[in-house]
Amino acid sequence: MPGMRNIFVVGLDDFHLAQLRTLPGAEDYVFHPLFTHKELKDSDRFPVERLLEDGAERLRHFPGGVDAVVGYWDFPVSTVLPILRGAVGLPGPTLESVLKCEHKYWSRLEQAQVVPRHIPAFCAVDPFADDPLAGVTIDFPFWIKPVKAVLSYLGFRVEDADDFRRAIERIRAGIGRFGDPFNVVLEHATLPPEVAAVDGNRCIAESLISAGRQCTLEGYAWRGEVRIYGVVDSLREGAAGSSFSRYQYPSTLPEPVQARMGDIVSRVIRRIGYDDGPFNIEFYWEEDTDNIWLLEINTRISKSHAPLFRMVDGCYHHQVMIHLGLGREPVMPHREGPYAWAAKFMVRRHEDARVVRAPTRAEIDAVEAGIPGVVIQVDVDEGMRLSQLRYQDSYTYEVATVFVGAETPEELEQKYERVMARLPLAFEALEHTGS
Repeated sequence: MPGMRNIFVVGLDDFHLAQLRTLPGAEDYVFHPLFTHKELKDSDRFPVERLLEDGAERLRHFPGGVDAVVGYWDFPVSTVLPILRGAVGLPGPTLESVLKCEHKYWSRLEQAQVVPRHIPAFCAVDPFADDPLAGVTIDFPFWIKPVKAVLSYLGFRVEDADDFRRAIERIRAGIGRFGDPFNVVLEHATLPPEVAAVDGNRCIAESLISAGRQCTLEGYAWRGEVRIYGVVDSLREGAAGSSFSRYQYPSTLPEPVQARMGDIVSRVIRRIGYDDGPFNIEFYWEEDTDNIWLLEINTRISKSHAPLFRMVDGCYHHQVMIHLGLGREPVMPHREGPYAWAAKFMVRRHEDARVVRAPTRAEIDAVEAGIPGVVIQVDVDEGMRLSQLRYQDSYTYEVATVFVGAETPEELEQKYERVMARLPLAFEALEHTGS
């Protein structure tokens, strides 16, 4: 139809397609899947070569003209977008600027040039070296993680040499799942020698900064200007304090602290040269020392935060991604939603177990209908073991998520407790199953 904009979404799924269709002006958009989420995530190895080759071919031969290529998933989506856009001449961030955010070691090298007081001590680690610990130049305790992974996959807190040895064993066994396909992307970029030597099958060790309160700044760069449109608090749980229990919006951090974080973001984004794209950047604030620590940079919106922006501000922040993809300055409403507060609760288990009861769609619908302002996603099926879930962090299993809108933070928790009391979700410890 005349005037319709063809928007290709890499890794499109039904849950987020429904959100995209509610955006202002969506009647003028046609959303096309450039590979579905299932095609990208449900294989043992990310199909990056096929994504780049077949994806570029489909875009070049699409008969109606391509107006935007966007995505809201982490790897491999966020890192291939510059290559796919380049195949059809669309504007957007350069591949190198994206990798300066997504390659954890390269990102720290860049951050060290402009905000050295706000990052931890760090070093690269080769997990396949004869003696990986000999290459570590920072003291215990520290975190070790691959230079590219998602959801804290293969990230470990290391207290001593024994911890390190156990972590290296698991990293060696699993790092190629992300490292090999990430190397395919790196082949398309111009890398400085110090980064080229640290490919996707390498790790970064960092001194501990995970104390205090954690938050995420959602923003974008547009024609050299860096803008923040929301700050979301992250509350953590688990043995290592690295597993999220909920995201809550708006942030309760002091305004001056949020402003200082915004200044750090501006300096880093400009240093990297990232422009005309969305980002979310994670921070810690130590209340007793007033220190601010930059954790990591992601070159995408956080899809986990999208319903929170809809509930509080009145619009999913997919709108920022779409506007930038179309080459337009983003417009986001502010505090125009039906609720003053919103949260995403992550329902977690800390031990492997078998799922003996999972709610049906009708049961989920009934709970949502009985508690206004609630959206529920269940990620497990009856009979499965939690260890079958893909890409979990190293300490917990996420079995469901509950989005809640409310008038106060206290009401958020009350609604969540009502959901969990009504949701038929049950587990059996493996030692009682004969497994």
